[in-house]
Amino acid sequence: MEHYQTLDTRIKVIFREENGHISRASNSALELATGDFVALLDHDDAIAPHALYEVVSYLNANPATDMIYTDEDKIDAGDRRFDPFFKPDWCPDSFLSRMYTCHLGVYRRAIVEQIGGFRVGFEGAQDYDFVLRFTEQIAQTDRIGHIPKILYHWRSHAQSTAQSLDSKDYATDAAHRAIAEALDRRHEPGQVLPSGSGHWIVRYEILKPGRVTIIIPTRDLADVLDTCLRSIFTLTTYDNYEVLIVDNGSVEAKTRELFDHWSSKEPDRFRVLAYDAPFNYSKINNFAVEHSRSPYLLFLNNDTEVIDGDWMTAMLEQAQRESIGAVGVTLLYPDDTIQHAGVVLGIGGVAGHSHKTFPHGSGGYVAQLKTINNYSAVTAACLMCRREAFEAIGGFEPRLQIAFNDVDFCLKLIEQGYRNVHLPHVVLYHYESKSRGLEDTIEKQLRFKGEVDYMRDRWGEILDHDPCYSQNLTRVTEDWALGVETN
Repeated sequence: MEHYQTLDTRIKVIFREENGHISRASNSALELATGDFVALLDHDDAIAPHALYEVVSYLNANPATDMIYTDEDKIDAGDRRFDPFFKPDWCPDSFLSRMYTCHLGVYRRAIVEQIGGFRVGFEGAQDYDFVLRFTEQIAQTDRIGHIPKILYHWRSHAQSTAQSLDSKDYATDAAHRAIAEALDRRHEPGQVLPSGSGHWIVRYEILKPGRVTIIIPTRDLADVLDTCLRSIFTLTTYDNYEVLIVDNGSVEAKTRELFDHWSSKEPDRFRVLAYDAPFNYSKINNFAVEHSRSPYLLFLNNDTEVIDGDWMTAMLEQAQRESIGAVGVTLLYPDDTIQHAGVVLGIGGVAGHSHKTFPHGSGGYVAQLKTINNYSAVTAACLMCRREAFEAIGGFEPRLQIAFNDVDFCLKLIEQGYRNVHLPHVVLYHYESKSRGLEDTIEKQLRFKGEVDYMRDRWGEILDHDPCYSQNLTRVTEDWALGVETN
């Protein structure tokens, strides 16, 4: 180190009198820093030759930026690069599940000094705790920049965290405490639970309980609807809710008998609202909201089935938060493969479902299926939001009769400053296509094309760059594969 210090005046070295471990050592190094920004680099890792050029280029274009992170990969003892991690832009709720910004991290030094650098006692997760506290000082999230290029190579060897967290049990404990303390600082109390993937699930305490109106549009299909209703009334542990059926022209006697059955069995929690007009998903749901007063709205398809009584509680924990717009869940096909785990924009031109057909229980792309994550959109087949958020954006767009009304709904929430979130721990079955036919007529195909055109005209820019999904990943399939498509 002394040798290198003599070679270049930009190299500064400080020798501590005693081992301070990584937090105290890093703070000692920060005392020598004079730059406007500080970049963190582990002693056994490597950065790309153009890494700092890319950072400065970004800062020149965005001088108000306070924090920058980049994509990364791993590198072995033979300098073989592997396991690239292509990250989303800043997603605060994703970050509460895992420290995904990681390397290369670049931070405005004035804020580093403001928060007191690294905290002793969080060794192993000192960067995680550091970024949690750092980002709390940034009021505008557009001051957190992401460079979607691999500029950092994380060294993987038997003792490294890049290889496994098993070698650092203390890091897991430190990460748990870092998240828990962040929740306390943010006045959002909750439990920090292991996800089963080395990451975390935050379960918030419900501070704003209230009545939930479950809105279910339907037309006949009594057996399908009965499965849905029976699962709700039998399993749901949160008891302050009502089910509002919007009957869009049912004609079968069996459907009327079903309505009578549940009206008698659940007189205080079940009612039917007639909607006598051609099917329009957006208009039906807007109509239902006008005939409800609950502070929470839960839009649900009639061909779904609840399988865990905690489902509504878990959704409400998130929906109560003022920062959150739409709350989505994991939906399974009957064969226990994934039908929906968040919506990725740009797939097929407009949007597709994340990790579609993956086996339930799999981790997905970098534990995406095991962690709570921000998505630009979630499906309205099971979606909860606060009434105030619904009203702030004017509800669903009536011009979108069938397709993409939920995507448009969620993007309007983002436009209003809300974030949307997907919960991996809330799982329902979705017997998709039972209640809606295929686009198999000229009329339906023309309607669908019109809805695609509307979405492209209204939301083209964000559809082409989903901030919750890396631009380096595919826009053709829903499996988070590397985006190597050619025009």
